[in-house]
Amino acid sequence: MKQREKILLAFKAAFPSTLPILTGFLFLGSAYGIFMNSLGFHPIYAILMSFLIFAGSMEFVAAHLLLTAFNPINAAFLTLMMNARHLFYGLSMLDKYKGTGKKKGYLIFGLCDESFAINSTAAIPKNIDKGWFMFFVTLLNHFYWVLGATIGGLFGTFIHFQTKGLDFVMTALFVVIFLDQWMKEKKHHSSIIGLGTSLLCLIIFGTEQFILPAMAFILCILTIMNTSTKRREVMKQ
Repeated sequence: MKQREKILLAFKAAFPSTLPILTGFLFLGSAYGIFMNSLGFHPIYAILMSFLIFAGSMEFVAAHLLLTAFNPINAAFLTLMMNARHLFYGLSMLDKYKGTGKKKGYLIFGLCDESFAINSTAAIPKNIDKGWFMFFVTLLNHFYWVLGATIGGLFGTFIHFQTKGLDFVMTALFVVIFLDQWMKEKKHHSSIIGLGTSLLCLIIFGTEQFILPAMAFILCILTIMNTSTKRREVMKQ
């Protein structure tokens, strides 16, 4: 198979899986562009920040940081705390990203919640190149976010509506992704562990601080389960 055909097949396979993200990112990205516009920023700020930072929640916070006294240490610490969950995403994607070549750098840069949700669970057909599939999932999601921010930034001055609650679009999006993966799974062990652990950490740590402990516990439990499974397979052999 020629390289061009391989890339085209990967794009065709990746695009449908990103359509739910398109809907969510257009709404939320537009809200971000409108938000930046309301703070008095030129549309180019929303466009460049969405393209170069590509960290939704942090981009909203960065808008406020640009309006206050410059404090790089505070900004760096805040960014680390808000995006620390990507440490766990990155660890769990080490095996997935093996053999992706030069695409690996962009896959790491573009690793967002939505791309992780798709790439970590997607059942990629054997005739589809894994690296190119994950690349296009990441690229398309990145494009959707930039497109939404561009629309909001350029036309924000002409749009006047109540944006309160619009961020719930992302919550709904994750629910849809979760239900889709649940229906595809033959066994729901990992999903149940994720739900149960998150609920327990929510009760213990509260709504503001439960995410990182929950992800740490989920990672540990799944790692132990994976190690045990491999040991049993080796013993059977």
